[in-house]
Amino acid sequence: MLIKHSIEVDQPIDKVWEFCQDVPQVAACLPGAELNEELGPDQYAGSVGINMGPVKMQFAGTADVTHRDDANKTIIIDASGADEKGRGQAALGLSVRLVPTAGGTRLEVEQDLQLSGAAAQYGRGMIGDVSQVLMKDFATNMQSRLDAFDKGISPTEMATAGSASGLAIGLQAALMALKRVARRFFLPYEPSRV
Repeated sequence: MLIKHSIEVDQPIDKVWEFCQDVPQVAACLPGAELNEELGPDQYAGSVGINMGPVKMQFAGTADVTHRDDANKTIIIDASGADEKGRGQAALGLSVRLVPTAGGTRLEVEQDLQLSGAAAQYGRGMIGDVSQVLMKDFATNMQSRLDAFDKGISPTEMATAGSASGLAIGLQAALMALKRVARRFFLPYEPSRV
């Protein structure tokens, strides 16, 4: 499943690109994610935990930077992992391209997400809505970390983003789904003109 997002941060592109070179720091911006072991150059081990409805899943796995283009400010990461209780697997191809804007930097994010097991039972809409909520939180956390770096606060002094709250994410995703349904049913009817 291909999911696209656009994230805006109020920092110049070179500063955001420099921040993106520290992959564990970038991962720490995503609620529930942590890369805590360096396996080799641009290879990391870690975990991501998320609640989807009544199911709490904790994936352990690896992330590899497979492509980095300084000239075009693009980075590609392949990640995969398995739920620690054996209820499913996930694979993610992540592509991020930085684009300068008048007020800062836009991150154009493409996620190619493949799920199996319990996580795969959720529909594309629900997974897309949850992803949208997580990316909004990611953008907020990234902006906070970039601002902290400006103030001289080191990465070790910053707290991680914490785990993703299933209730909060579920409520926000449900509201997004309801809005989508409401738009379909309550948009004004316009008869076709012949």
